[in-house]
Amino acid sequence: MEKVIFVDRDGVINKDPGGWTKYDYVTRWSEFLFIEGSIDALKVLKEAGYKVYIISNQAGIAKGYFTQEDLEKVNKEMLRQIENGGGKIEGLFYCPHSKADECDCRKPKTGLIEKALAGREVDRKKTFVIGDDLRDIEAGKKMGMRTILVLSGKTSLEACEASSVRPDYIKNNLLEAVLFVLQNERGGNG
Repeated sequence: MEKVIFVDRDGVINKDPGGWTKYDYVTRWSEFLFIEGSIDALKVLKEAGYKVYIISNQAGIAKGYFTQEDLEKVNKEMLRQIENGGGKIEGLFYCPHSKADECDCRKPKTGLIEKALAGREVDRKKTFVIGDDLRDIEAGKKMGMRTILVLSGKTSLEACEASSVRPDYIKNNLLEAVLFVLQNERGGNG
C-alpha cells in the first residue's frame, strides 16, 4: 500500500490570491507566494515516504482570467522550487472548469482524487486530504479519507464552525498539518 496525501494549492502551499490579486487568482508567477513552512512540509512528507498529489480548482481558466499555459508556467516554477527545497510532488491535478460547467472534477466532487488514485493501492482510512476550503474537506469525506482544514487560506474557524461540513482536524498551516499526520502515523494523538 502506498502512503498518499492530497494537498490543495492556493491557501495551503501558497498565499491565497483572494483579495489582493487582480482577479483573485494566481495568474502569473509574480502572484505566487509560498506560505512559510510549506516547502519544508513537503520535504518532510517526501522523507517520510509519502507520495504527494496536488488537487486544485482553477476556475480562472474557464473565466478567461488566465490560460492553461499560464497555469502550467506557474506550476512548473512551483514544482522546481519545491524540488530545490527537498520535496517532491508525484502529480498535479487541477479542474479548469467553472461551477456552471457541472464537471466531475471540480471539488467538492471527487474526480481529481479519483484520477490521482487510478492504478494505486491506498488505504483510504489512512489517507489525508489537506485543504483550506470546505470543498476540499467535503471531497475527502466523500472518498472515505481523513481531512485536515488549514486556517492559512480562505476558510476561517468561524466559517468552519457554522458549516455542516466538518473536517476531522483543524491546523494552522500545512507544516503543522504534516507534523500532525506523521505523529498520527506513529500512533500519537493530536
